Amino acid sequence: MQQELIDLKNQALAEVSDAQSEDALEQLSTRYLGRKGLLTGLLRKTGTLPPEERPAFGQLANQVKKELEQALSQASERLSSAGRGTASRRGVDPTLPGIRPRRGRLHPITQTERLILEVFNRMGFQVVETPEVELDWYCFEALNMPPDHPARDMQDTFYISDQVVLRTHTSSAQIRTMEKEKPPLRIVCPGKAFRRDSDATHTPMFHQVEGLMVGEDITFAEYKGVLINFVHQIFGPEVPVRFRPSFFPFTEPSAEVDIGCVVCKGDGCRVCSHTGWLEILGSGMVDPNVFKNVGYDPDKVTGFAFGMGIERIAMLRWGIDDLRMFYDNDLRFIRQF
Repeated sequence: MQQELIDLKNQALAEVSDAQSEDALEQLSTRYLGRKGLLTGLLRKTGTLPPEERPAFGQLANQVKKELEQALSQASERLSSAGRGTASRRGVDPTLPGIRPRRGRLHPITQTERLILEVFNRMGFQVVETPEVELDWYCFEALNMPPDHPARDMQDTFYISDQVVLRTHTSSAQIRTMEKEKPPLRIVCPGKAFRRDSDATHTPMFHQVEGLMVGEDITFAEYKGVLINFVHQIFGPEVPVRFRPSFFPFTEPSAEVDIGCVVCKGDGCRVCSHTGWLEILGSGMVDPNVFKNVGYDPDKVTGFAFGMGIERIAMLRWGIDDLRMFYDNDLRFIRQF
């Protein structure tokens, strides 16, 4: 048994001497000195020795363990010194402070989406998500747009099949949520939408936030109050707001929400086409037909819906004049935010 210890020590010392990396030393330490190592395995056989031989065997085992630990420590120092020498020869001073990595930035669209959701969360709205690949029923028909409805021409839809589309708006969240839940409801649905359009103010893929509030006796006054509060939270309490009559198939009455031009402060400029106003979102009281499509009784509940483009809000907040800058992946642009 003592000869096995001596042979084990000689073998281990030779391997430690030949080791060329810290990883190799770590593996040798585990192999010989670990809980399941070779030295530990020999020590467990101590009980098989005659009682008179056990003390001498134990002393020798402790001596072998100390020698191996010392050899491993010296080898580690040798490799560390060699590494410093190599670094010095390469012109590297390891005592210099490290280079601080550059911090990342959230994309302005992400920042804007989080800000919008934070505002509505404070007003009691919950965030829901719905599929980007949507059935025609949820994207159009249930929203009061049957196949022959002229409003479908406004959508520039990507069709996957006759009944499957890439959603043109996140308004489909209204239908999916109302099918599953009973009023009262307060939801906002952020996400991507897709339309066949591309220029300085339109892209084939863009981001929207759709909102819906349904309950008993929800009035136009509450509808205006929520959206005016939203505008003032985003653009400041001094920004004027107006509701301009419009048309959307799934709301009646409907309105576009305009704010005073953030560039010229209402005096008129190229950005606002010299009107002093900028449109930021569409909205309206939910059409009774939409309630019927999801099994709600329009005589018992009312509500309002609204939708906005996140890129539009971001452009107005930061004075960005070309939508395509959001998708150019230019780090100089993103670092500004």
